[in-house]
Amino acid sequence: MESNTQNRAIALAAVFQCVDGVSQVANTGKVDDTLFNTCINSVLTDNAGTAVELYGSLDNLKTGLTSMLYQLGSGQMTPDGKAKDMEATRYALGLLHLEKKLNNNPEMFQQLLQGIQDTQKKLEFFDVGHENITASLAEIYTNTVSKIGPKIMVKGEQSHLANPANASKIRALLLAGIRAALLWRQAGGNRWKLLIERGKLQKQADSYLNSL
Repeated sequence: MESNTQNRAIALAAVFQCVDGVSQVANTGKVDDTLFNTCINSVLTDNAGTAVELYGSLDNLKTGLTSMLYQLGSGQMTPDGKAKDMEATRYALGLLHLEKKLNNNPEMFQQLLQGIQDTQKKLEFFDVGHENITASLAEIYTNTVSKIGPKIMVKGEQSHLANPANASKIRALLLAGIRAALLWRQAGGNRWKLLIERGKLQKQADSYLNSL
């Protein structure tokens, strides 16, 4: 993966897209199918040649690019006058931190990879969005990333959070967020780059959105 702002923007947008999916499930009990399938498919794809190919197309990352553009902006309001979602930023930073800790734990990382490989075999029988695939990825997250800590505490409507199917979707999306965070690191991203390149990342996200 080439280290450049373009790839870092794609990766960070993917992180925010997974976070947006988590928020959708936690607060409404539903999630956009295209958003969800795009995120989940990125975990199960291992033959993508570029960052964009990992997510199918830039259009599939429109939600993440938009969210990233707003969340990285200065001030407490988005360009259209809405209050920023500080929970989204907290989730995103939490995923970047957890991926770094996972990368420093080779045994746990290998366990995660093995779980993904086992789940890939299930694609012979189930579609990417099938509940069996979601449950499998959720279990991987629980058995690996969750044990590293600190856990990402998801806020939302308790009735939605208590639903087992929703809980699985949230964990699967968080795992996809870890995948995007890995892409961020592979593209040269780190906490320092996030601070000093914020303007460049915003500009790149805006450029991508204008090309859609």
